[in-house]
Amino acid sequence: MTYTEFQRHIGKAGLTIKSFAELIQMNRISLSNYAKVGEVPSHLGVIAALLGEMADSGIDFYEVFSRIEISPKKPRGAGKNGRFGGSSERDLCDADRQKK
Repeated sequence: MTYTEFQRHIGKAGLTIKSFAELIQMNRISLSNYAKVGEVPSHLGVIAALLGEMADSGIDFYEVFSRIEISPKKPRGAGKNGRFGGSSERDLCDADRQKK
């Protein structure tokens, strides 16, 4: 699905990118980054299309989502504490101790 079509569907549902991201427990910046690519992953497109159709049919999707436990997605590529950029090299604090 193109990013423009994705925006149309979430707009039809009365949502913004930010509110859609909050609803599905996703980072809004991750969603906005798809604008550069021009397409969104199919699973997000399906969710957006269904929300648009639900809104057209007068179904309160907020109530449906309130019954679903959604775990926030873990950030990818995040560094571990004490490690530069998540590197598999030894801990930085160990390297500092060895220099002293």
